[in-house]
Amino acid sequence: MEQAILGIDISKSNFDVSLLSTGSCKWNSFENNLEGYQRLDRWLHKYSLPQIHCCMEATGQYADPVAEYLYESGYKVSVVNPARIKFYGNSKLKRNKTDKADAELIAEYCLREKPGLWSPPPQNYKDLQALIRQLDALMESRQREKNRLKSGVRTQTVISSLKACVDFFTQQINEIKKEIKNLIDNDAELLRRQKLLVSIKGIGFITAAKLLGEIRDIRAFQSASQLAAYAGLTPKNALSGSSVRKKTVISKTGNAHIRKLLFLPAVTARNWNPLVKEFCDRLAQNGLSPMEVVCAAMRKLLHLVFGVLKSGKPFDPNYLKNLSISA
Repeated sequence: MEQAILGIDISKSNFDVSLLSTGSCKWNSFENNLEGYQRLDRWLHKYSLPQIHCCMEATGQYADPVAEYLYESGYKVSVVNPARIKFYGNSKLKRNKTDKADAELIAEYCLREKPGLWSPPPQNYKDLQALIRQLDALMESRQREKNRLKSGVRTQTVISSLKACVDFFTQQINEIKKEIKNLIDNDAELLRRQKLLVSIKGIGFITAAKLLGEIRDIRAFQSASQLAAYAGLTPKNALSGSSVRKKTVISKTGNAHIRKLLFLPAVTARNWNPLVKEFCDRLAQNGLSPMEVVCAAMRKLLHLVFGVLKSGKPFDPNYLKNLSISA
């Protein structure tokens, strides 16, 4: 039985769909709200198709509501990294960039590549992600005002205004941090995972909260390498023949929030986490630059995160030594 594919290209106010089935392609457009989701559902039922696999790009707050509606309505749903769709389009030499063409491309990608199925995370994890991203936004705003205070401005009215803004953002930051702590403390599973993460030297409470909000369900990853790929922390090599020998860099094709939040913890772990320190010292001796070593430390930290969350056991800096002794 042939499976129908629905490609969905989502924007803030509406979304375009392309329905592939039995060699035909049908197109439509709907508003990105509950009424639009219901109209889409009625439109799909009109064709009496046995099963429909819906596929869309991961565009955060714009994609989540329609993905959840379709999931709860019994459709198969895949939410994929936009970079995958982009590279697939490049491989097909797609030149047109329209909403209709993008929806068709997403449907074609789903048909050919058969991405994994998606399910919505628990509400607490969604709330946690929203809180930590608001915290980041507030901290960036406060730092921007602090920088302006240090820029040499001398007008007293402007200085007073900037100081008031800094005080306001500081108050908001403290309130958001309290909300994050209350959310974790009142959820047994979040609290258990948070304690596992802070057992890793280099990861504090806020970093642990951010990781939980961004990773959500560790069961979605089969290996530490998959988690590193999700964060865009896998190496990207450029070697070809005898003439192309570019420097290896991280792919950056993944969740930028995870990469951003791991930078400072990786610097700390580079000095204080024995496993990470030993690993980084070896890389430095092999000639890697300081920034390459930090990127490797970020990836190593993420591997440790995967280990403690998957095993349910706190970080043990002597794990490898004990393993070799027992062997």
